[in-house]
Amino acid sequence: MSITKDQIKHLAHLSRLQLSEKELDAMQGDMENILKFVAQIDALDLTGVEPLTQMSDSVDVMREDEIRDMLSKEQALKNAPDANSDYFRVPKFGKKA
Repeated sequence: MSITKDQIKHLAHLSRLQLSEKELDAMQGDMENILKFVAQIDALDLTGVEPLTQMSDSVDVMREDEIRDMLSKEQALKNAPDANSDYFRVPKFGKKA
């Protein structure tokens, strides 16, 4: 499978990349090499091979979620630059009407 320069230009446009002609040529070569590699994998007989979900047999080593002391609303809002009694105040943003 090969990839055309027009396809590379389209991918660059979608990715918002501006590539020179030299970079387009290099990218085309790189993409063709990637597609050749994928074609080699695609040619393998993988009947009965289970897909990997993790790269190792390690078990989740993260701690259990535990309920701990939480900040009170007053403590959380204490150092806020601007707040009312319940919420942080932030400047309005977004589309102007």
